[in-house]
Amino acid sequence: MMRQATHRIKANGLTHFVRDSGDAAAPAAVLLHGFPDSSAVWSKVTPLLVREGFRIIAPDMRGFGETDIPKTLAEYDIRTGAAVDVVAILDHLKIERAHLVGHDFGAPVAWTLAAGRPDRFLTLAALSVGHMRAYLKAGAEQKRRSFYILVHQLRGICEWLYRRNDWALLRKHWDAARDIDETIALLSRPGRLTAGLNWYRANIGVRRMIFPPPEGEYGEEIVRIPTIGVWSSGEKYLVEGQMIASAAYVDAPWTYERIDGASHWLQADAPAALAALLVRHWGKQGHG
Repeated sequence: MMRQATHRIKANGLTHFVRDSGDAAAPAAVLLHGFPDSSAVWSKVTPLLVREGFRIIAPDMRGFGETDIPKTLAEYDIRTGAAVDVVAILDHLKIERAHLVGHDFGAPVAWTLAAGRPDRFLTLAALSVGHMRAYLKAGAEQKRRSFYILVHQLRGICEWLYRRNDWALLRKHWDAARDIDETIALLSRPGRLTAGLNWYRANIGVRRMIFPPPEGEYGEEIVRIPTIGVWSSGEKYLVEGQMIASAAYVDAPWTYERIDGASHWLQADAPAALAALLVRHWGKQGHG
């Protein structure tokens, strides 16, 4: 039977809820979710990865699931918030180095960590979202698909829009989510919807989408660990080109893979295909 544990870890000013699966002595991989999810989004792929001999660490990102809600908007900055959280969680669990996987908003966190802390991570797997530079340069079609991000900037108004008529807009816009009713139940708790939206408000506002900041302004951006980018053909929020173009920001072995027939939530729609890609990627690099 697969070992499953949960931890409540105090780190970086918050208490974090973390799912920990597999042999504690096995090579570790940390899986980072995005909006509007929790660590439960990895529930289908985790047993497949554990079966292949890996220890899977999946935290609820700050403000999501059972992890504490930061008090200020500035605390949602991924460089000083979530990225620091992940390293602190690994420190607490006494994991020196791990494979790194990020999906949706977890992907920018993972790109940031891979570029800034290559001493702590063996490989990077970016799911759906490419390097932020490639995303911001992706062109008109990507801007059209990203219109919802502009709506997310409307504090109070966006929250009202999502909640009205039994969450009708959220049900429509995020219709392929792993379990939309469970997602709504989590977001219905006090402060949780605003916490999720604050990730967008603190990291990618209107100005940044139109006028990307100069390269290097946010520290190291080039990734120097082996990286795989995975995009799915049913993706409706992100164009394929922004993932393919991410190769320009990787100074290490780079692989691009496409999963056909899966939505944005490829880890739920195609867990076996994704697990196979990850295991092959991790196996090529060894475990440190």
